Amino acid sequence: MQWSYAEIRQALIRAELWPQGRVARIAWYQVALAGILFVFKNLLGVFAPSLRTHLGGWVVFLVILAAVLFSVLGFRWLKRRILWRLRNRLIVTYVFIGVIPVILLLTLAFAAGYLFAGQFAGFLVTSELDSQMRGVEAANSAISNELAARLERGGSATPESLAGLKRRNRAWNKRQVCAWLGAKQLTIDVGVQAPPFGFPSFLDDANNSYARAMRANRPFRSIVRDHGELFLRVATSLPLATGKLVVVTSEPLDRELVGEIAENLGEVTLYPAGIRFPPTFTVGTLSDTSGNLDRVIHFGTPLPIVDWTTGTDQFPGTLGIRTLPSLLYSRLFASLGDFATGVEEGLLAILVFFAVIEMVALFIGTRMTRTVTAAVAQLYAATTHVDRGDFSHRIPVRSNDQLAQLSLAFNSMTESIEKLILEQKEKQRLEGELAIAQEVQEQLFPRQIVQLESLEVHGFCRPARTVSGDYYDFLTASPHKMILAMGDISGKGISAALLMATIHSAVRAYSVESLPQLQEAMAVGAGAASGLMTAARPEGIEISPGALLSLLNHQLYESTPPEKYATLFLAIYDGVTRRLNYSNGGHLPPLLVSQDGTLRRLEKGGTVVGLFENKSYEEGSVDMFPGEIFVAYSDGITEPENDFGEFGEERLIDLIRENRHLPLPQISQIVTAAVDTWIGNAEQPDDVTLVLARAR
Repeated sequence: MQWSYAEIRQALIRAELWPQGRVARIAWYQVALAGILFVFKNLLGVFAPSLRTHLGGWVVFLVILAAVLFSVLGFRWLKRRILWRLRNRLIVTYVFIGVIPVILLLTLAFAAGYLFAGQFAGFLVTSELDSQMRGVEAANSAISNELAARLERGGSATPESLAGLKRRNRAWNKRQVCAWLGAKQLTIDVGVQAPPFGFPSFLDDANNSYARAMRANRPFRSIVRDHGELFLRVATSLPLATGKLVVVTSEPLDRELVGEIAENLGEVTLYPAGIRFPPTFTVGTLSDTSGNLDRVIHFGTPLPIVDWTTGTDQFPGTLGIRTLPSLLYSRLFASLGDFATGVEEGLLAILVFFAVIEMVALFIGTRMTRTVTAAVAQLYAATTHVDRGDFSHRIPVRSNDQLAQLSLAFNSMTESIEKLILEQKEKQRLEGELAIAQEVQEQLFPRQIVQLESLEVHGFCRPARTVSGDYYDFLTASPHKMILAMGDISGKGISAALLMATIHSAVRAYSVESLPQLQEAMAVGAGAASGLMTAARPEGIEISPGALLSLLNHQLYESTPPEKYATLFLAIYDGVTRRLNYSNGGHLPPLLVSQDGTLRRLEKGGTVVGLFENKSYEEGSVDMFPGEIFVAYSDGITEPENDFGEFGEERLIDLIRENRHLPLPQISQIVTAAVDTWIGNAEQPDDVTLVLARAR
C-alpha cells in the first residue's frame, strides 16, 4: 500500500505531529539547520579545525534554541490536552487557589523552621562562647581588683585568687593571664616564663571604640586573632596612682573548648576566615536520626573577630553546625520537663486539626467541582445532539441553582427551536402552496388579449402578497364586442384569491350561458332586475351588466361567509356603435379622460357584490370618442400613504392627463412607478391593479 504525500500529511496532522504554527515551523527549521551544520562540521573539520570549533558553537546554539521552542510547544500541547475539559480546568484552578498556597505555606514553614533551627543551634554555640567569656571576664575583674589592691599597698604582684582558680578549675590551667602597669609588664603567673601575647596597644588609641569603652569602665571581651590563631580574650583596665593597670586573660579557641560546647549538639566546624577557606577543625558527632522527619540541619553562624595588634574588626569567621531537630528539641524543652510533652501534644493536635480542615475543604471542593463539570458535560452533550439536528434532547435537571436554571433555559431554547423548525416547515409548505396558487392565479389573468379594431386595452396587477385579491378580465364576446371586468375582493391572501377565482369563473361562465339558464338564475336571484339579455344581432347574445352583477351577488351571498364580499365593475363595449354599457357594484368609479383632458365618471350601479341578498344594479351607457381613455383602478393605487398623506385620485388623474398621448403600457408604468415612489421604503399596503382602454 503506497501512501501519497497528502495522506501522510493528513495522518501527521491528525496525530498532531505536523508543524502547523509559526513556532513549530521555526523549531523544525532550527533542528534541520543544526543537522546540516553538524554534517558540515564533521566533513570540513579535518581540513579546518578552527571552522569545526566555530560550527560546533553554532550547532549547540541552534540545538538549545530548538529545545526552548519545543519546550514551548510541549507546554502548549500539554495545556491543550489537560485544560480542554472543564473539570481539569477547575481542578487546576483549585490547585492554584487551595493547594499551592498550602504548599507555599508549608514550604515557608519548613524554611522558617529550618532557619529557626539553624539560628537556634548557632545561638546555643555562640551563647556558650559568650557565657564562657563572661565567666572569664568575672574572674579577670576579680584578679584585677586584687592585683590593684596589692600594688597600692606595696605588696607583690602575685594575686592569690589566680592560684586558687588554677587549683580548683582545670580550665584555668590553659588560660593565660598577663598584666601591665603602664608600659611595664608584671609577672603575676609564676607558671608563665615569657609573655604569650603582646600588650594591646589599641587600648591607648583615643579613636578606637574598644579603648573608649574601657575608659567608660566597660571591659574588653571578644574573640581575637593573634599570630594567625583565635583566642577568647578579656581585658580589664584600672587607673592607679602609679599608672594604668591592664589585666588580660586569654584562652585559645581550640578543639577542646569547642568540643565541650558541641557536646549533645552535633558537629561543629571552625572556619577561621569564612567557609570559603579550609576549616581548622571539626568536633562532635551526630547521633542516629529518630525518624524520617529528623533530618540533618546544616547551618553557619558568623564569629566576630578582632585583630589583637590593631584592634580592628576583621572578616568574621564561621562556625559550621550540623545537628538534628531532635537534639535541638531536647535542648529547647530540657528546662520545661513534663510541660514539654503537653506542648508537643498541643502542636500535634493543631496539626491534625489543620489537616482535617484541609481534607474537608478538598472533599467539598471536589464535590462542588463535580457538580459544575457534570452540568457542563450535560450541556456539551446536549449541544452535540443539537448539532446533529436532534432538538428533542432534554437535559435532566436535579438541582435548584444557577446551573440548573441554565439547563432549564437550554431545554426551553431547544423546545422553542423545535417549534420554530416545525413552524418553518409549515411555513415552507404554505409558501409552496402559495407559489402554486400564484402560478394558478397568473393563469387567470388575461395573457393574450385580442384587441378590437376600435378599442385597445391593457391591464396590470401587482399583489401586495404572494397572491392577489384584485381581479380584472377582458372577454371578447364577438368580433366587435368586448366585456371589461374590474374587481376588488375584501381581505387579502388565500381567501381573497379563492374568491377572486370564483368571480373570475362565474363571470366567464355567465357570459357564455344560454338564454333559458340565465332566465332561471334571474328568476331565483336577480329579483326585479329587468332586461337580463335581449335578442341580439346574428353575432350572439346581448348580455346585461346589471343582470350579471345580480347573478354574481346571489351566488356569492349564498356560497360565502357574511364577511366575504367584493366590489365589481362590469362593462360591455360595442365597437360598432362605440358605446360602453356598464354597471358598478360598489367599485371605485372608473374614469373617462378625453383627448382635451375632460373627465367623466362611470358611477351608475349599486352596492358591493355578495353582502346583501336580492340586490339589483342600475346600468349606464356612454359613448367613447376616439382617443378617449378608460381608467379603472383599485384602492391600492389611490390609498397608499406617506408623511404627506394619501396618493389620491387627483394625482392619478393628473398623471393620466399628462401622459394620455403615450401608449397604454407606458402610462401604466408611469402610474405604478409614481405609486412606488410615494410608498418609498414602506411595505406595499394593498394590491395595485390598473385597467386602461383607449378608443381608436
